[in-house]
Amino acid sequence: MIPSIDPKPPGKKLIKRMSTRTKWMILAPFGLLLFSFGLTVLSEAAHQRRTGEPTQVWVLLGLYSLVLINGGLVLFGEALRFRILLDVRRETRRSMRQLLRKVNSKTARKLLPEKKTKSPTKRD
Repeated sequence: MIPSIDPKPPGKKLIKRMSTRTKWMILAPFGLLLFSFGLTVLSEAAHQRRTGEPTQVWVLLGLYSLVLINGGLVLFGEALRFRILLDVRRETRRSMRQLLRKVNSKTARKLLPEKKTKSPTKRD
């Protein structure tokens, strides 16, 4: 009998269980670091070109830097998406709470018995 194999990669479950805030806090700095490293490699490729290195060397470094820069931008974009999702959820919850308070206060006023006021002309 062949054991059943989970078709999902092992990290997929781990990522799915992470909170949105954790995903944002991991992706944002990592995306910025990757982008910065890509810029550093790009400047090294430009330096290699100016110093007269063989074309193959600086072209490959330049391509590698473009991959790093674009990967960093993609990761940072995903982090931005998670941050926006966090903000939207927070605002939605806040507005729902305010609406619930407003509805509860109106229904509470209807349920309270009205106090009878004394007549100003009547004396005890």
